[in-house]
Amino acid sequence: MISKWLPFVLSIAIVLLVATSVRAHHGTGLYYGASPVTLKGIVTEFAWENPHVQIYFDVKDAKGNIVHWSCETLSPGKLTRSGWTRNSVKVGDSITITVSPAKTGAPVGSLKKLVLPDGTALTALADDNYVAPKE
Repeated sequence: MISKWLPFVLSIAIVLLVATSVRAHHGTGLYYGASPVTLKGIVTEFAWENPHVQIYFDVKDAKGNIVHWSCETLSPGKLTRSGWTRNSVKVGDSITITVSPAKTGAPVGSLKKLVLPDGTALTALADDNYVAPKE
């Protein structure tokens, strides 16, 4: 009788294990290695899509070289509740953006604040699972 149910029970166990890993979400620890930085740049892409809206922008470094940055924000739903729309940021916009940069020094970060050319400041509601690091 046990051998009859064994494949069924094993199948259920495997499905539950896979479902748990599919549900997993990355943490925010990647971005909290340094103090926030404020950058001025030009938007090259604004990807309004799940699971996180992405802002891509170019910044000139101290030597005048263009550095391509990427900024992760919250989901479109959470940004909408903060007053954003899919048209809030446009390619070509000159922005001032404050991000928590990656610990690795890569030109990526997590959004803190975005100031548009007309002076409008956009921020994001705190993520439901976010716990601010102790400084």
